[in-house]
Amino acid sequence: MEIDIIKMKSDNKIQHNKITSIDYIKWMKFILRRSEEVGRVELPITAVIIDEKGRCIGRGSNKRETNNDPLGHAELIALRQASLIKNDWRFNECMIIINLEPCTMCAAALIQARMGKVIYGAEDKKRGGFGGAIDLSKHKSAHHKMKVTKGILEQNCKRELKLWFKNLRNQK
Repeated sequence: MEIDIIKMKSDNKIQHNKITSIDYIKWMKFILRRSEEVGRVELPITAVIIDEKGRCIGRGSNKRETNNDPLGHAELIALRQASLIKNDWRFNECMIIINLEPCTMCAAALIQARMGKVIYGAEDKKRGGFGGAIDLSKHKSAHHKMKVTKGILEQNCKRELKLWFKNLRNQK
């Protein structure tokens, strides 16, 4: 699978950048390694935001427990960092890659940020905002249309989350 990101250059020429599913897998492997570390303290959710040149401009991991912050979701932390680096709140040409489908709060934030593409590993049937429980990207109120790709290294993502929850239950 390959997507074509089109960008207008200052000289009015169109520049094409190709990002393939191989890149998605590479980034998801990075996310899974980071989430393994995060899982020692927090729910192991990690996100990265990639710009049109394939560079990571934002990354985040859950910090709800660490910071006692209900808004400490990986996606929101990555968005804050990326907006500072980008010096803009619009992400039309960017993509976010996450190991778990964003919740409805994060899905709405990604729509508000005009994220170009959302890629995630495991679906969240209880709280997912991009198809698991509800699909906000296709809701009539969504003023911004984005592409959503799910299932990248899905089994690996599910396995890590199931193991984390199993360990949590065993600690009680």
